[in-house]
Amino acid sequence: MRLTPDTYAELDRSLAGVDAALRRRYPGPPRGRQPVHTVYVPADKIHRGLVAEWGGQALAALRDHPPPPFGAELADRVTGKLAREPIEDLRIDFEDGYGVRSDDEEDKAVASAAAALAADPGRPPFVGIRIKSLEEPTRRRAVRTLDMFLDALGSGAFVVTLPKVSTVEQVEAMVLLCGRLERAYGLPDGGLRFELQVETPAAVLGADGVATVARMVHAAQGRCAGLHYGTYDYSAACGIAAGYQSMDHPAADHAKAVMQVAAAGTGVPVSDGSTNVLPVGDTGTVQAAWRHHARLVRRSLERGFYSGWDLHPAQLPTRYAATYAFFRSGCAEAVDRLRAYLDQRPAAAAGVLDEPATARALAGFLRRGLDCGALDADEVPFERSELENL
Repeated sequence: MRLTPDTYAELDRSLAGVDAALRRRYPGPPRGRQPVHTVYVPADKIHRGLVAEWGGQALAALRDHPPPPFGAELADRVTGKLAREPIEDLRIDFEDGYGVRSDDEEDKAVASAAAALAADPGRPPFVGIRIKSLEEPTRRRAVRTLDMFLDALGSGAFVVTLPKVSTVEQVEAMVLLCGRLERAYGLPDGGLRFELQVETPAAVLGADGVATVARMVHAAQGRCAGLHYGTYDYSAACGIAAGYQSMDHPAADHAKAVMQVAAAGTGVPVSDGSTNVLPVGDTGTVQAAWRHHARLVRRSLERGFYSGWDLHPAQLPTRYAATYAFFRSGCAEAVDRLRAYLDQRPAAAAGVLDEPATARALAGFLRRGLDCGALDADEVPFERSELENL
């Protein structure tokens, strides 16, 4: 060895800024439980007991339109989930699902929705509101709704979905607004967080040829709680005919791939969009819609999108059935491969030699399966700390 300590020190000094920037910008994958879906409900439809009602309607759909058997074990998991926690993430919608109303009407809806949420013992583990966009025509209404909701609820224990984000400047304005609200209500700095809804082409690829969404994530200064793909606004803006607008259209796949790369390593989760093919009508129509929804959910999961939107109670059975089947079908192989990696031997069942990156992916798969209820603790023979610290 002929290099002196001075060379090592020189490299450390020259890369110190880069090291700090990488730690700040790319802290790692999302931590903690992530919901498997977000349910959007118009603000004027929010009332105490809504979550339980959705669970009851989902169970009724299963009873009235029996699907092909899931298998007894999977069926028990799905029906148990629908009875216990039918909605994981509820978004009170003041945007497209609610529409344009008078200020008095929206003010009343804000107060009513906040009161219902605060009083509901069945409140989901994740909640939030979708305000209108920060574009000029709706900006003041969006800010007023958020201010009033925070005032009525009395805390910032919710996430805000910001729709139709097209520019980095809108994200910077949202950061400014959150800071002002925190000071006004005496909330901790950084406590208010928001999701960015990617539903305009300019949010994916800017006029300068830059992937705008990547800049948005970092412009949020740690407040970005997620990226949500907006299937129909984005598809329409790209000129796709209504009959072909779907989560699995090539244009959708391109947008989501850009979102996925932009969010990788930042701790910001990415959510797929929704399907407007609803399971309603006669049994044949409902079952066809269930097959369509289950296929799309599975497709998203296989591509690394672990959440999506649900718009109707009857979409909940296939959300959970497809999600649980995905994690259960891969559990045994993931356990074998991860155990083999930790024991420093090839995985006999899988016939592969994993490296640290794939071991982290295996651990993440098992964590997600545990968190969503697809897997039980006795099926995953690792301590939680082992799964989190690989």
